[in-house]
Amino acid sequence: MGKILSGYLMPHPPIIVEEIGRGEEQRARETLEGCKTIAKDIRDKRPTTIIIISPHGPLFADAISISVEENLKGDFRNFGNRGLKFHFINNKKLVDEIIAESYRQDIMIAKVDQDFAKSYNIDGDLDHGALVPLYFVDKEYRDFELIHITYGLLPPRELYRFGNIIKEKSLESEEDVVLIASGDLSHKLSDDGPYSYSPYGEQFDKKIVNLLEEGDFKSVAAFDLELSERAGECGLRSLMILAGFLDGLKITPEILSYEGPFGVGYCNAMFGVEGKAEEENIFEKLTVLEEKRIKDIRKGEDEYVKLARNSLEHYIKEGNIMDVPKDLSRKLLNHRHGAFVTLKKDGILRGCIGTIEPTRSSLAEEIIHNAISAGLKDPRFEPVGEEELSHLVYSVDVLYPPEPISSIEELDVERYGVIVSKGFRKGLLLPNIEGVDTPREQVSIALRKAGIGEHEDYKLERFEVERHF
Repeated sequence: MGKILSGYLMPHPPIIVEEIGRGEEQRARETLEGCKTIAKDIRDKRPTTIIIISPHGPLFADAISISVEENLKGDFRNFGNRGLKFHFINNKKLVDEIIAESYRQDIMIAKVDQDFAKSYNIDGDLDHGALVPLYFVDKEYRDFELIHITYGLLPPRELYRFGNIIKEKSLESEEDVVLIASGDLSHKLSDDGPYSYSPYGEQFDKKIVNLLEEGDFKSVAAFDLELSERAGECGLRSLMILAGFLDGLKITPEILSYEGPFGVGYCNAMFGVEGKAEEENIFEKLTVLEEKRIKDIRKGEDEYVKLARNSLEHYIKEGNIMDVPKDLSRKLLNHRHGAFVTLKKDGILRGCIGTIEPTRSSLAEEIIHNAISAGLKDPRFEPVGEEELSHLVYSVDVLYPPEPISSIEELDVERYGVIVSKGFRKGLLLPNIEGVDTPREQVSIALRKAGIGEHEDYKLERFEVERHF
């Protein structure tokens, strides 16, 4: 019978590795001390297996990656140091059990070995999201086997369920197990960070740290993904897996450190396990919370959003395009505008299609047709299935006529969308998009969408939208 000894959150900035930081790591002194404290706690608990969840290994939208090579190795050559090399033995037996159960529960797994890495042109070695925490552990304790996992961009409930699978298979094994959720918090705490400052960064970090301090993993597993996107973080999904791993266990939460010295939030936290909790398995509660969230959203829909939803639902269920309802407002029935319809599922984009200029006889028709296209014709996604309809959240952007501008300084990412064009090539980006914080980022993305080089002579336009959600 296996044991769950503890769970941890650890950050992974390579700069806190002494041989890489070369003195700069002292700017994150609290983080260093937190990492060292966790390493010593792991040494004292003496686990036979350490499972680490990283954001920076092979990342897939529809699958979780698990390293299946017998020997796991990695180094910091990408950060200017080839001498720091690490080697660990993979706990293949437990890995195989976790993979088999994941398949049984319809969770997709990418089994990463050298052949897989070569076929997908990815690096199969340990990534820095795993290596930085292990750098500190390695200084204190080495008598363990390792399991290396990269989360996928799956819905929160699936990540939680996967964490629960790890827990159950660990308990069925003969192993003493700890799990490290590797992840940094917001990367937008200041303009000195890798991204521009956003007030959502501090908001995200404060909420997450408070939840961890309380040991409230139910709220972590149900966290608002839109806020996390705006904050520019990489640790939430690791924590969602940790939530499943610790579910049903009585834990003692302890925040060891939190700081943001380089414009990025770093948090170290320990969650010691004291036995079973009175209340087990929060998956059903997460399902109820999600159903309530969708129900509340449906109640708040205005006629634009309701029209988009009814259009896609009617087409999928009936196989034909619905007629324009007669009880709509005059603007929908008598005005003509371009419009974009966006679909999200579990906080993740599920489809977005629109028209820059009106192509139908009314705005209502524009929305009806674009909602169907967003659900069924977005080339980035598989068509929406009928079983997904109850999980979708809709928004509608009504576009106003674009106006030419002479420079990027005339843009405001919160207020204006942007259109770039050169000849027949044209790219558009809506305003107020998660993760897009500056006009330069906005234009750069639009140029990539259009296939226009940044140094080409292109036309620049801006437009305002009326957003309905």
